[in-house]
Amino acid sequence: MMDWLLVPLAYLTGSVSSAIIVCKMMGLADPRENGSGNPGATNVMRIGGKKAAAITLLGDALKGLLPVLLAKALAVDSMVLSMVVFAAFLGHLYPIFFEFKGGKGVATSLGVTLGVAWLLGLVVAATWFVVYKIGRISSLAALVAATLTPLYVWLIVGDVKLIITFTVISLILLWRHKSNIQRLLAGQES
Repeated sequence: MMDWLLVPLAYLTGSVSSAIIVCKMMGLADPRENGSGNPGATNVMRIGGKKAAAITLLGDALKGLLPVLLAKALAVDSMVLSMVVFAAFLGHLYPIFFEFKGGKGVATSLGVTLGVAWLLGLVVAATWFVVYKIGRISSLAALVAATLTPLYVWLIVGDVKLIITFTVISLILLWRHKSNIQRLLAGQES
């Protein structure tokens, strides 16, 4: 019973918007009202530069990582772990503290992969890095990494519940990036 309390805790942790907090603390414009309007690290970079973006990225990854590490430390079963993973991710997308208007979930999904297995997170991050180095387009790197994550979960972790969870997360990431996909197909994404 106590294990299941980790699920709402993970959602609440995911609901803390690093982008909004970083922008407020650094005296920058609200990312929901500037740039792309997305409260995420890429938009924070547009608004406030690399330092603000790096802090946002770290914050978003940590809010995915920490609830998963706590769940693992408490040795929860894979169903609860899967729910904690999904809740932290969902909290970022639909944060209760910010009118349910969150980011796209890339950094938080990286955080939960790192929490599930360090090797998994490193392989996902390496995929993003390689694709970004080749194409120089962050959204393309995120889409490729998201698409491959369920395969990596299958190969590295092998737990069916986590494979299903990360498949759903990947589909949501693709859906949240639909405008980026349209710009990529039109050759207009940078």
